[in-house]
Amino acid sequence: MEGGTSLSVTREGGTSLSVTREGGTGLSVTVGRIVERLKGSYLHSQIERQAKECLHQPDIKLESIKDDVRSFLRTSGWERKLQNAVYRELHVQPPPGHPAAPPEHLKEPLAYMRKAQASWEKRVLKSLNSMSTELEVPLARMRPPAEQKELSDKWNEMGADEPDLSRFRPVYAPKDFLEVVTGLRNPNHDCSDVGVRSHWGLIQVPLNVRDVPQLRQAYPELNLNTGQLGIDDHAHIHPDLFESEFVQIGKRVVSEQDSAAAQQYSRQGCPTGLRGDLWALILNATNQPQDVTHYEQLAAGVIQHDLLVDNLIYKDVKLTASNDDYYFVFEDFLYQVLLCFSRDTAVLDHFKYNSASPPTSYIQGKVGDEECVVVYPPNGVIPFHGFSMYVAPLCFLYNEPSRLYSVFREMYIRYFFRLHSISSSSSGVVSLCLQFERLLQTHLPQLFYHLRQIGAQP
Repeated sequence: MEGGTSLSVTREGGTSLSVTREGGTGLSVTVGRIVERLKGSYLHSQIERQAKECLHQPDIKLESIKDDVRSFLRTSGWERKLQNAVYRELHVQPPPGHPAAPPEHLKEPLAYMRKAQASWEKRVLKSLNSMSTELEVPLARMRPPAEQKELSDKWNEMGADEPDLSRFRPVYAPKDFLEVVTGLRNPNHDCSDVGVRSHWGLIQVPLNVRDVPQLRQAYPELNLNTGQLGIDDHAHIHPDLFESEFVQIGKRVVSEQDSAAAQQYSRQGCPTGLRGDLWALILNATNQPQDVTHYEQLAAGVIQHDLLVDNLIYKDVKLTASNDDYYFVFEDFLYQVLLCFSRDTAVLDHFKYNSASPPTSYIQGKVGDEECVVVYPPNGVIPFHGFSMYVAPLCFLYNEPSRLYSVFREMYIRYFFRLHSISSSSSGVVSLCLQFERLLQTHLPQLFYHLRQIGAQP
């Protein structure tokens, strides 16, 4: 790790995650937080078991037990798995904030953004509750045994089912969310300070976004003097030679199972045949037996309980992917992955750094009893019109539902959630929209002005 910080597994009367630190307070807080998270993980228990078992090997000496155990874990691949887990945590967890900052500031520092997100959540929840009341459909119910058997029998061919979904409507569509985003205003900001240009676009909030020189600095691998897979112009070497060598390097990266190396490699493009493996490696989305078991448990939960949001998922797939020439063949996969996703309480972890909060409800017949409040749906994510299209492109890369699921879940809790929550994050949808508008205004002002004149917002 950078800054002289390392995470290693040692054994002194038991296995533990130990830290060496040469860096600032912020770094030590981050390392401490990662260690705490990994201590409770399945990976830690595996490493602990392996460390204990290796003590019975003849080449483990009492006088050098610490170094011998470390060497064993390194040569048997466990150290690399630990490194990948640390790398994943570094990308998922937010950087430590000011020690005195209240918890909500860690999720979103700007008060007007927090207020807008909370208002949006109330609106979405009201839409869902109104639908439940009007249609007299409970938010959740146990499926009768006959219904469970029927769903279990057709689990792999749910696309052939044609339930009557005419009464159900999406809780919201992207254009509804766009209206909220474009209506955002900072009450403490004087627009006249920025100049006329800020009034051209739809996004009217003063967020810092990168200009072209800053983007060039952030993405040096995209400059014209660096080889890029799939881009032939301005190449200093023949594209076929570059591709052949680049693919060989990619195969080596995959074989070594190094998440950090995979991410660095992918900045110059991903060979089509390696893309699935590289993306899973970057995300540290494994498909180990415990991951398959977790997926199967989620599937069992779908078969046992019927949720109102299941109908929203069915309808969304029917309205989007099923009508798409590219994605209709993946209809069954989409149902399986999205229905399992709605039950996965592990997804709730991302609300620690998401500006949003999970929606809650009361157990039936216990309204008003604070001890009977539950998150609904269990993963805290209410699907909207177009939600299934987050999963659809990944179906081209993974033909095992459990592996597709683990990659999608990791993509969601790392990236996708930012596309439908209101925040000031540089990776959030508000900043991305503003980034696009600013670049277009700066480099193609006549086009931008023309689009405004004819009423077509970019």
